[in-house]
Amino acid sequence: MYYLGLDIGSSSIKAALVEVSSGKSIGVVQEPETEMSMQALKNGWAEQKPEAWWIHVCQAIQQLKKKYAVSRKQILGIGISYQMHGLVLLDEAGNSLRKSIIWCDSRAVDIGNKTLAQLGKQQCSDHLLNAPGNFTISKLKWVMENEPELYTRAYKFMLPGDYIAYRFTQVMNTTISGLSEAVLWDFKQAGIAQFLLDHHGIRPSLVPDIVDTFGIQSTVSKLGEAESGIAEGTPICYRAGDQPNNALSLNVFRPGEVAATGGTSGVVYAVTDNLSVVESSRVNNFAHVNYAKGAEPRIGKLLCINGAGIQYRWLMNNLAVRSYEEMNHLAADIPVGSDGVCLIPFGNGSERMLDNRDIGSRLVNINLNNHNKAHICRAALEGIAFSFVYGMEILQSDGIDISVLRVGNDNLFRSEIFANTIATLISYEIEVYNTTGAIGAARAVGLRDGDYAKFGSYIMDNDHVMTFMPFKDKEPYARAYENWKQELEIINKQQVQ
Repeated sequence: MYYLGLDIGSSSIKAALVEVSSGKSIGVVQEPETEMSMQALKNGWAEQKPEAWWIHVCQAIQQLKKKYAVSRKQILGIGISYQMHGLVLLDEAGNSLRKSIIWCDSRAVDIGNKTLAQLGKQQCSDHLLNAPGNFTISKLKWVMENEPELYTRAYKFMLPGDYIAYRFTQVMNTTISGLSEAVLWDFKQAGIAQFLLDHHGIRPSLVPDIVDTFGIQSTVSKLGEAESGIAEGTPICYRAGDQPNNALSLNVFRPGEVAATGGTSGVVYAVTDNLSVVESSRVNNFAHVNYAKGAEPRIGKLLCINGAGIQYRWLMNNLAVRSYEEMNHLAADIPVGSDGVCLIPFGNGSERMLDNRDIGSRLVNINLNNHNKAHICRAALEGIAFSFVYGMEILQSDGIDISVLRVGNDNLFRSEIFANTIATLISYEIEVYNTTGAIGAARAVGLRDGDYAKFGSYIMDNDHVMTFMPFKDKEPYARAYENWKQELEIINKQQVQ
């Protein structure tokens, strides 16, 4: 018997099966094979059709069942991970009224900034743990102001994962974790942020019913069975945004545990019981998957680094190299600190952790007689690693006490130079696991029993690949990091001037 996990991304849908008895991953498929398209009618906009997500979900399920000879009755529960901060609007009949305004759409930035100025930083920090920003509630306000006829027809707003759950079950609901990523959860009052709805003039009835993150949220309907191939009555037992879900997939639930990803952009996601928002302009705070009203807080502090893997990819495309493996091999022949060559990797737009400044990517201290592409490769890996460490220092200033860093076995963390640099500078181990968001979502179905120890054992027994240990000789890494920070400070001062 199996659990099904779905990961609703903006580029593809991934579906995974795990064995109920052991938590072992049976297989993962992706739909479509090429990236899903986004529509951008104006600069800074990004939209997708929610119906397209559902079509690809159904196709992925059929592919899984066929590939692994699984029947609909062998799937005992569904878990859903999804792209955060998107807006889906449904009418009373359950039809989507417009394309989803997805996570990377920036049209509501000005609305969020105006809201922060009007409500004040103190109220937003105390109640929302965030600035309203370009999150789901601001996007809903944009629709209200710019598409009023459509807004009047809206019955419920949803996050992308809520919509997929609805298509299975014909039931409209959401979670506390989801409302917090929409920036509509009042942590001080432990309820919907009514003051924010009142400020925007948004009808409270647009908010779906709230269900627990773990447990039977709804069950597959007759129509859901006909469209998806999952048996009627199968429960949906878990739902979370992709970053909280990534942390869950890596067994990150307790204060001091940190999850990280190093793809095109980088993310550091730390769990805390501290409601500090000292760094709320640079760090986002959300209810983690194990947050519960009346219990000790479990907050996920999310720090995003736009300039991460995209920097290394740009170098591969523009240096005389054939692969990342060749770049890593070249870099390994260069000493720590890259003989003084320093790369600042922030060339992928504005960086929230740099107070939303766009400082670009910078390569400095090149000596044309002594340095070559190997030095640049090493400097790039170190510079990206330094940006992660810099971000973790911001998290520590916001009350995070790092005890362990867990990562997936992909992208930048496959580089020993990159991982060893971070481990040595933060003086903690980096545990590497071979898992995905879809696998984590599937395993999370079983967490309705509350057995976190069993859940963690599935990850340790099935997924652990290796652990990077901090090097005893930290001094050369610390010296190189200080050099990098000095160069970053010079650029920051130039930007301010």
